[in-house]
Amino acid sequence: MTTTTAAPVVAHTRAELEAAREGLASRDVAVVMTMGALHEGHARLIRAARQRHAHVVVTIFLNPLQFGPKEDLSRYPRTFEDDMAICTAAGVDVVFAPTPDVVYPDGDPGVRVSAGPLGEVLEGASRPGHFDGVLTVVGKLLHLTAARSAYFGQKDAQQLLLIRRMVRDLDFPVEVVSVPTVREEDGLAMSSRNTYLTETDREVALCLSRALRAGAEAAVFGPSAVRRAAREVLVEEPLALVDYLVLVHPDTLADVPEWYRGQALLAVAARIGTTRLIDNTPLVVGPGGGALEVFSDVPHAPGGGAR
Repeated sequence: MTTTTAAPVVAHTRAELEAAREGLASRDVAVVMTMGALHEGHARLIRAARQRHAHVVVTIFLNPLQFGPKEDLSRYPRTFEDDMAICTAAGVDVVFAPTPDVVYPDGDPGVRVSAGPLGEVLEGASRPGHFDGVLTVVGKLLHLTAARSAYFGQKDAQQLLLIRRMVRDLDFPVEVVSVPTVREEDGLAMSSRNTYLTETDREVALCLSRALRAGAEAAVFGPSAVRRAAREVLVEEPLALVDYLVLVHPDTLADVPEWYRGQALLAVAARIGTTRLIDNTPLVVGPGGGALEVFSDVPHAPGGGAR
């Protein structure tokens, strides 16, 4: 006997979203926020949310606030029919797919959420204002969906950190859940931007995950060993134009000193052909150290561990 999964309710306006939310049997709702072009990484987020909650809402919204004037908003892939197929297979209840005038009814918002100093380093240094746009739309979508939990991938580590800080600092009644980075069989982190890569670019891009693995394998020997091992992989690939390779504290994004022992984030960004890719791995530095899937919920000491 073949079973079929019902297609999600699709809401395009605020009123349609509210009606769809009212039609759910429970208030136990999780949200997965996307910009479309869904892939297995998004499906993993949806399935993780589905395991813990009665209902799942997926948002599909290409947020103009987080794209700079020279970035790829116009060419960002738009695959709504394929996105709906993934949502249906994963058991999504509601898809909220608004246009910019629905999310920003008065046009460019005069008031935005500021990411502060944490939004000005790493990705923020390369993309000024990017995280202000991210946090503004995430905050709006948390209010509009009235979700109890929101699921985000570890791949966007800085974004995840900033969303956690916003939720904590501004008292959003939402649990933020991180899900491990989903990778292709060859190790490449899944990303909607992977569709831009040529066959040659794709081979070059594998140096990012190789560098992270090398760094994690050296974690037992301390921060310098991590950085050195990862850097050695990257310098062997001249077609990868590295923006940054850092080993930083997971709460402050400050470089960890040589004496540091504890959880840290090894992150890399590089331009491969015409495409800028990011990747990272959480890890433990010091005796018994190595890669983690996601950071533990144990608070990290501001000073970064013991000497």
